[in-house]
Amino acid sequence: MKAALVAADGTLLHEARRATGRERGAEAVVETIQDFAAELLDLGRERFATTASAAGVAVPGIVDAENGIAVYAANLGWRDVPMRELLGRRLGGIPVALGHDVRTGGLAEGRIGAGRGADRFLFVPLGTGIAGAIGIAGRIEAGAHGYAGEIGHIVVRPGGPACGCGQRGCLETLASASAVSRAWAAASGDPDADAADCAKAVESGDERAREVWLAAIGALADGLVTAITLLDPRTLIIGGGLAEAGETLFTPLRTAVEERVTFQRLPHIVPAALGDTAGCLGAGLLAWDLLATEVPA
Repeated sequence: MKAALVAADGTLLHEARRATGRERGAEAVVETIQDFAAELLDLGRERFATTASAAGVAVPGIVDAENGIAVYAANLGWRDVPMRELLGRRLGGIPVALGHDVRTGGLAEGRIGAGRGADRFLFVPLGTGIAGAIGIAGRIEAGAHGYAGEIGHIVVRPGGPACGCGQRGCLETLASASAVSRAWAAASGDPDADAADCAKAVESGDERAREVWLAAIGALADGLVTAITLLDPRTLIIGGGLAEAGETLFTPLRTAVEERVTFQRLPHIVPAALGDTAGCLGAGLLAWDLLATEVPA
């Protein structure tokens, strides 16, 4: 878990980390979140001589942001946690905003990170899976049911590898960091090899690594062109572990996307700028947004 004190302009005032402790069960994780937030509230009061005005929390899985409920998270084992109510009570009644982790990170990247100044952007982190956040005029579009931006489940290779969602050939089965790790482990014969190893092998001129890498980039480009066609973003922000390969990823990816577009306008394709602080900063922005939209009594 990562937590932060964030100023109104998005400045990171203090950051802290703590193990989730998910092996202790879902209830213990929720309690740890509350403890962590309460400690941060106290630290802010001591250090800045004022109490935080609001809190924001970003969680994975299915999130009902409007009602403040963490609906489901497979990795954490919880269901229907009234996160906003619990945190608000623990923090003395200050307003609490709840958000989805990827969309919250996308909010920060779009507003104060790599997408700053772009009225339309798409944030795509390439990690264990592939998700997405659609930015429109400084805010993130969640969709009618909270599922907008799930680009990782666009089918790019019909009949391809089975995906946990139940489909076959989803983008994340072919172009996520996990997918590249699996493909390179098989191609290299090293079961411990991962995507970072594949990128290094590409840089050293290994032809097998290049084949694995370009296959993933081709699938990624197909998925991104579908998104570009539907959304027409001005900026396309690529983050997550795979983006740490730098131009080893971005140079062939820009070429692959450019080769595939026809009438579409090519967006700026840029690396994410905020790293793993994006979620903290985005949660802070959610909190400040909540204060901005509250109507005085």
